[in-house]
Amino acid sequence: MAEKSSFFIHFTFLLLLLLTCAQGVRRTLMDGGQDLSTPPLKLTFAGPSRNWTDAIPIGNGRLGATIWGGVSSETLNINEDTIWTGVPADYTNPNAPEALAEVRRLVDDRNYAEATSEAVKLSGHASDVYQLVGDLNLEFDSSHREYTQDSYRRELDLETAVAKVSYSVGAVEFSREFFASNPDQVIVVKIYASKPGSLSFKASFDSELHHHSETNPKANQILMRGSCRPKRLPVNMKKSINATNIPYDDHKGLQFASVLEVRVSNGGSVSSLGGKKLSVEKADWAVLLLTASSNFDGPFTMPADSKRDPAKECVNRISSVQKYSYSDLYARHLSDYQKLFNRVSLQLSGSSANKALHQTASTAERVRSFKNDHDPSLVELLFQYGRYLLISSSRPGTQVANLQGIWNRDIQPPWDGAPHLNINLQMNYWHSLPGNIHECQEPLFDYMSALAVNGRKTAQVNYGASGWVAHQVSDIWAKTSPDRGEAVWALWPMGGAWLCTHAWEHYTYTMDKEFLNKKAYPLLEGCTSFLLDWLIKGKDGYLQTNPSTSPEHMFTAPNGKPASVSYSSTMDIAIVKEVFSNIVFASEVLGKTNDTLIGKVIAAQAKLPPTRIAKDGSIMEWVEDFEDPEVHHRHVSHLFGLFPGHTITVEKSPELAKAVEATLKKRGEEGPGWSTTWKAALWARLHNSELAYRMVTHIFDLVDPLNERNYEGGLYSNMFTAHPPFQIDANFGFAAAVAEMLVQSTTKDLHLLPALPVDKWPNGNVKGLRARGSVTVSIKWTEGNLVEFGLWSEQIVSTRIVYKGISSDTKLLPGKIFTFDKDLKCVRTENL
Repeated sequence: MAEKSSFFIHFTFLLLLLLTCAQGVRRTLMDGGQDLSTPPLKLTFAGPSRNWTDAIPIGNGRLGATIWGGVSSETLNINEDTIWTGVPADYTNPNAPEALAEVRRLVDDRNYAEATSEAVKLSGHASDVYQLVGDLNLEFDSSHREYTQDSYRRELDLETAVAKVSYSVGAVEFSREFFASNPDQVIVVKIYASKPGSLSFKASFDSELHHHSETNPKANQILMRGSCRPKRLPVNMKKSINATNIPYDDHKGLQFASVLEVRVSNGGSVSSLGGKKLSVEKADWAVLLLTASSNFDGPFTMPADSKRDPAKECVNRISSVQKYSYSDLYARHLSDYQKLFNRVSLQLSGSSANKALHQTASTAERVRSFKNDHDPSLVELLFQYGRYLLISSSRPGTQVANLQGIWNRDIQPPWDGAPHLNINLQMNYWHSLPGNIHECQEPLFDYMSALAVNGRKTAQVNYGASGWVAHQVSDIWAKTSPDRGEAVWALWPMGGAWLCTHAWEHYTYTMDKEFLNKKAYPLLEGCTSFLLDWLIKGKDGYLQTNPSTSPEHMFTAPNGKPASVSYSSTMDIAIVKEVFSNIVFASEVLGKTNDTLIGKVIAAQAKLPPTRIAKDGSIMEWVEDFEDPEVHHRHVSHLFGLFPGHTITVEKSPELAKAVEATLKKRGEEGPGWSTTWKAALWARLHNSELAYRMVTHIFDLVDPLNERNYEGGLYSNMFTAHPPFQIDANFGFAAAVAEMLVQSTTKDLHLLPALPVDKWPNGNVKGLRARGSVTVSIKWTEGNLVEFGLWSEQIVSTRIVYKGISSDTKLLPGKIFTFDKDLKCVRTENL
């Protein structure tokens, strides 16, 4: 058995390094002689989409599409990550200093309700809005309405990032394949029929934005040109309004274009209909190539000043792939995608009430039955889906994954589709590091660099501070001013600071010193400068943030009035402590400990207030133990110090860890999807496998999109997570929480299976998770007990391995695989 296990670990790392995992093939986990095979990593559907949240998402980081899978007609909602309303703006408020002084005075006098009212004067304007490019519509002939319902299949294969639709009409089987290629920057669709000459359809574009379409019959192409509004629609305007009926100067907003090219088999024909549609007749197969672009030239360039020609870019892009056949395009897509996706695999085994069902049921049926059978393969699927979605919505050179990734069907999406910096944007990237797709986080740092530029102006004008600041809601123009409206959500100048902790985390996982020096440290420097200026000495002698809110949560002031503004909220101070700790560590790595800034940070660290415990044993959310009118509030901001922060740990601050536990129990288990996954990660950090798993189960609630207000959290049938409505952060947070249950780390410690729910996942293996210190981890366990694990790193790493209260120190060397047994002893060292 030991030889087999050692072979397992060795084989795992060879797979990981060579990236030759065969597509579509699922490995099996051997347990007691039984073959515990798991279903393939596919989302499956029983029929065409009835709602957008039934549609299948594909993407290459920049281009995205949701595929409805209709029979007589097919719709692809097309997204491109730079299609937004607006233009660069001034994110400063010259009247803010006067209002700030008055708010601080009221806070000092403990007039918190009055300070809350006064703080509205610090508010800014609304973010701009993410837009839908439009739809690609395919219309098939009327015979398709007679399809055999039992023959219909629709799926998304996560191992290949390919969506498929198939059905039969009489004796003819029709099939469609869809993927979004990153190397070639096109969406590719292949449609084919089992009987030669049986394929006929019409293709056209449509959009709710100002647009014009025209065909180029010689090239078998349709070109759509369009414009975004230079100013968002009014906030209170109905979603159903048709933007094409609202006049605006289309030369001031972003210009966009999309091109579709159709290739057909010999014998088939393509012609133009009315100059706006392409008609395919009597083909064996057709390949559709689609791309889109805008003239967005960065957040500081007015669209009217941009030299980019999106129509020309689209035509050139299509031209650049003329030399590739469909097979070539697919191979290039697959190689690129699997280099990222295949780094991590996860197999979990446990008792399942109906394994036969899970081999044939739709994903929606499996979600519906989860709370009865606790099918572990569905956990695997949702975990990997989170990785798939980030690979598909955030790649080097693209925009950051927004509130919906890149998938949107509206010109007025929920919450504007804007990145929210008080949890959403951060959670979007929580799993990028442990999920071993750190490259997907690069757009975040590019975005932060833009925020730092605008944020310097906001910090200086609004607050008289140096460095840079960003508030709660932003957009493609790197908006850094407060949001519009009430202080409870608008006044939160800690968004940029929270983002800066990601820069340090990226270094700890990759140990990329060049990144730390050129990208992370300058961001941390600017953020730290602002925080040092933002902190003021309070009456109790501690440095304080004033004014301060706990994101989106009100309290009852001592005079009985509702309020949100006080000073030194627990989350504020926890983020400040984290940033200060990060920059001090970074200065040590880079040899900058003598910098004046670092001396100021160290002096300030000693004056920051401690994390306080309330009368009921929970963590205090605000500086005083205020009455909380909403104890089950969705945010758990005051627990930042435990996760994703590091200032509270089970080992080093057990009293605070116990208070976090009391807080989570007080907060309750209900809440939107992102809240649920954050709580799962928090329970995992507390090493409480039972309650971490309970939060996992809360995600598996099938949401009816027609009655979504009856739900809190849950999944739609395409496994998008619900707030509701859909926002993507919980998809990403779920993957992070599961990773946290299996592996936790610091730059010095590595904890194995710290929150494994033994009764639910008694046997399993995970391959390729990343830990801090640039360590890659694979683990195998049986009957809830560690069997073997393997570690490798590209660096020389000294770490303390911890498992069930025992620990062992080890040193990893680059280029070698280290295999350990259940007693944490190294039993094998091999060259990679």
